[in-house]
Amino acid sequence: MAVDTSFYKSAMSEEIRDEGRAEGRAEGLLLVLGVRGVALTDADREKITTCTDPQLLHRWLQRAATASSAEEVFRTS
Repeated sequence: MAVDTSFYKSAMSEEIRDEGRAEGRAEGLLLVLGVRGVALTDADREKITTCTDPQLLHRWLQRAATASSAEEVFRTS
């Protein structure tokens, strides 16, 4: 008996995986910034926790490794 795996290749499945990636990266970003002592406003925290773009969160997480301020993390360039 063959198992139908089409769901795992579907757009909906990819969206669910992206949501999980975004949530995990947001948690990691908050952790790194907290450990490094980077001050965050409530607006900064909301920006992080409501972001659903895993690639953007990944960029922010990379910057958080060396940033000394939230502004450095969120810069647009």
